[in-house]
Amino acid sequence: MTIENTIASDIEHVLAETVSSPEDIYVVNPAQETIVALVNTLDALDSPPTVRLLAPERPLKQVMDDFIVASTAADLIDEGTLSLRLLDEQPVNSLLVTDENVVSLVTATDGAAGLRTDDGSFVSSTAEFYADRWETAGEFTLRTPPLSRVRSTLAAEISEEARADFDAVLDSLSTARSDGEGIDEVTISLLVAARNRELLYDISKWGEDVGLASKATFSRTKTQLEDKGLLNTEKVPIDVGRPRLRLLLGDERLQHADATELAGVAIDLLSE
Repeated sequence: MTIENTIASDIEHVLAETVSSPEDIYVVNPAQETIVALVNTLDALDSPPTVRLLAPERPLKQVMDDFIVASTAADLIDEGTLSLRLLDEQPVNSLLVTDENVVSLVTATDGAAGLRTDDGSFVSSTAEFYADRWETAGEFTLRTPPLSRVRSTLAAEISEEARADFDAVLDSLSTARSDGEGIDEVTISLLVAARNRELLYDISKWGEDVGLASKATFSRTKTQLEDKGLLNTEKVPIDVGRPRLRLLLGDERLQHADATELAGVAIDLLSE
């Protein structure tokens, strides 16, 4: 059995050595940080391989609660690059399995390693084993819309300026989730809409249509942000029916922040 060790500063470098090849790959039982690194690595490749990811439901759900990771993964799924299925029984190791190699992933506080074998019979039996597991595994349904669709529809249905601000906010964040440690995609959308003085009706309808969240979630989040002083609204009369609400940034620190600073200021205000 031939073993080659790949030592790197982080798991993303270990992944890049394997997934940069055109082979189909099984990724089995990855840690949460490995799932994130895999999505980022595949997204950066011009010609990525086809990856079948087998993982327990809990870590998958926790990772995909981050809009940045989930929306990028959704793009990869749409492109046919990535598929997600569930492991009922969790194996001991985290593996990358190709037609030519099996790589065991090892992570530590000061780096990562891949223990690689190209032994023909071992690789063949391992690949066959996980191919069978794949066929019987349940699918993981990702409800987050692809980031490319979010961006294009935001530009078309709201404005190019709103899309540019949305991109700037995402670029300024490492994660976008509603876990009390940051801000999620609904909050980001509302802040961007307020920065561009858009109507609550328009941004919530767009958000529901594209699959970000329901109009009720947008309305509830708007109220929470308004209560905390991040948003204000003004009534805009319409020909028929009740006036609609124009979203405005509330706190002066948000009003004077550029798009790249918007998320950081909002997080600071929410933590006060």
